Amino acid sequence: MKLGVFTVLYQNLPFEVMLDKLADMGVEAVELGTGNYPGNQHCNPDELLSSPEKIRSFLNAIESRGLMISGLSCHGNPLHPDKKVAKDFHDVWRKTVLLAERLSVPVVNGFSGCPGDYEGAKNPNWVTCSWPREYADVLNWQWNEVVIPYWKEEAKFAKLHGINQIALEMHPGFVVYNPETLLKLREHAGENIGANFDPSHLFWQGIDPVEAIKILGREKAIFHFHAKDTYLDQANIRINGVLDTKPYGNILDRSWSFRSVGYGHDEKIWKDMVSALRNVGYDYVLSIEHEDKLASIDEGLSKAILALKGILFKEQLTEMWWA
Repeated sequence: MKLGVFTVLYQNLPFEVMLDKLADMGVEAVELGTGNYPGNQHCNPDELLSSPEKIRSFLNAIESRGLMISGLSCHGNPLHPDKKVAKDFHDVWRKTVLLAERLSVPVVNGFSGCPGDYEGAKNPNWVTCSWPREYADVLNWQWNEVVIPYWKEEAKFAKLHGINQIALEMHPGFVVYNPETLLKLREHAGENIGANFDPSHLFWQGIDPVEAIKILGREKAIFHFHAKDTYLDQANIRINGVLDTKPYGNILDRSWSFRSVGYGHDEKIWKDMVSALRNVGYDYVLSIEHEDKLASIDEGLSKAILALKGILFKEQLTEMWWA
């Protein structure tokens, strides 16, 4: 396994300065944003696709520092009911696939997206319950008329360009938010649909990430991994439950908050996750996504790197010499 970083946390640093900084911190891989929510400060598809020379220079800057690209990330909502908004997200997604092909990057990360509740809606509608009956009707329309047709077509497009790993982050607010919904989309759209497995979004839903790794891993549906933690404020949960729309900065009042690795859950569960990943054959990158309001970028990232370096398995498995 390799340790990586989602580089958007250093989006204000020039590309090569960012690479030097991460290489000095002992990172082995970079996950690069190509637009949409992550921005494209370090990896602009329009610029790179326009010039083979820029592609070569870009790759040389990364590889000369002993780094690799774990994935290109274009998280957005290509199913947005506003057609212009959806097209903007979609165009970035397609350019990212084309760039991944040119860079020989096997994984493209993103979100499944979320439509509105009918054709002509203005905003997305994330359905979370089955009653009143209108909610079930909305959900069926979203999946059958929008979600499945879109991703069937995009899975074909990605495969046509050599991308066999579309890694969707299971994120509340979008139609794929847990293992069940990910596997549903995979069943209908194809086996190049899988997970960018981020435990932080599972923790607060009450999902055991170790069990989620097992069920997705059995299907060979984990393509990428985000290392991000979540603190669960049990006092606030006992009062208001886990659905929380208060701003992320209101940590004292929220039911949960994103934290650096080790500050939401102890080392044991991270060891269990890494062990489960190895058990299902995942031997790729754990990419740190740092979104901790209580830690600076440098300090929060440094602590996450330190914690994970002591947990990751680096050597190949050997035969069981004891049995």
